[in-house]
Amino acid sequence: MRIKSEYKLREVAGETIIVNQGKVGVDMTRIISLNSSAKYLFQQLADKDFELTDAAQVLVDYYGIASDKALEDAAKWVDGLKNCGIIG
Repeated sequence: MRIKSEYKLREVAGETIIVNQGKVGVDMTRIISLNSSAKYLFQQLADKDFELTDAAQVLVDYYGIASDKALEDAAKWVDGLKNCGIIG
């Protein structure tokens, strides 16, 4: 899987959000705000092909958490971005 290249992180009013860069007439009624962990995953995996286990390993390496917890958290992150059409 891969984060679609048209989606970028932006800081707005102290919040990190995902925007569909360059698309005219974008529906801004749906804003995706990220916490620090989700932001870190996005930054580390943008512009790369990755698997769920790769996302989990990013969390293990950065936070030092157990692999099973990292896999659970990574799955929630991937599912959320897939539901929004950000990961293809």
